[in-house]
Amino acid sequence: MERLLQHLERFSEVLAVSRTTHVSTWDPATVRRALQWARYLRHIHRRFGRHGRIRAALERRLHSQWRQEGRSGPDTAPGLRNFQSLGRCDILLAVRLLENRALGDAAYHHLLQQLFPGPGVPDTDEETLQDCLSRLARRRSAVHMLHLSGYRENPVVQEESLVKTQAELLLERLQEVGKAEAEGPSKFLSRLWERLPQNNFLKVIAAALLLQPSPTRPQEEELELGVPQTPGEGRQELVRWLLGKSDIMVVFCRNLPAGLLASVVGSHPALSRVCLGLLTDWGRHLHYDLQKGSWVGAESQDLPWEELYNRFQSLCQASPPLKNEVLTTLKSCKAQDGDFEVPGLSIWTDLLLALGSGT
Repeated sequence: MERLLQHLERFSEVLAVSRTTHVSTWDPATVRRALQWARYLRHIHRRFGRHGRIRAALERRLHSQWRQEGRSGPDTAPGLRNFQSLGRCDILLAVRLLENRALGDAAYHHLLQQLFPGPGVPDTDEETLQDCLSRLARRRSAVHMLHLSGYRENPVVQEESLVKTQAELLLERLQEVGKAEAEGPSKFLSRLWERLPQNNFLKVIAAALLLQPSPTRPQEEELELGVPQTPGEGRQELVRWLLGKSDIMVVFCRNLPAGLLASVVGSHPALSRVCLGLLTDWGRHLHYDLQKGSWVGAESQDLPWEELYNRFQSLCQASPPLKNEVLTTLKSCKAQDGDFEVPGLSIWTDLLLALGSGT
């Protein structure tokens, strides 16, 4: 056991060096040994994944090393964070070497030969390193697409093929994160929210929440592209994340186009309740201006009457369950406000009259 832990420490050192200029001294034999070491640890991950005592010991050592790496400087890249990371340590090493320009030509060419040996070369792993690298490339492309497309407008998100592709990639990544990373989908989504253009990311989230399995797509194509056949699990992660982030939920309900918002909350009752609560709260911040003859906000950030009405109107044009819920909420607010029938005394009366549903 102690020898295995020593191997783990030595490979962590190799990973740390793989990002530095010291790899300029590596020859093809060094690259080959490093990859063999990584594949050995990947084998350890498969072999002892269900062995509680050994896995716990490895987890403790990895956590200890990770804390030490974190204290070594803000620019230190994370290495082996947990036991699960042993299953992809060969990917981590390969990517670091491929991105390191200090690696010599001979060592680099040998690395490519090791990663892509060509047809007819047997591979005993269940999933080849080439497959893993291809999937990693798709993930990075997905993030790149999310970032770039934030600088163009998508007027009809549901019908926009690019946003649909982004939504599928997002759901796929959510499933992978949920299975492979201890931090889970919530922290992953929060990182995307901080790094990507927010208005575009809101539309991608909306498209993902509306995404349905395509009956026309062959199963072989789904497996090849890595798109989840049942996006329900990923959608539920998105709903949980939104419900747990009240500030983001406010932006979601306020900035998303009214029609798209109605489609999303109409498909997810948990979101509709929160959305209705926000809309009624925003309505209470408006007062009737006698000179202007309209409802206005006391603060510049208050939602204007026109936007409030448009959102309620879109919700009333949704499916009957959501429409009934909206009208019931408005009538309840009207009753609590005095149940006035004269315009200008209660915003709820005016909204019901404007929607053509006055009592």
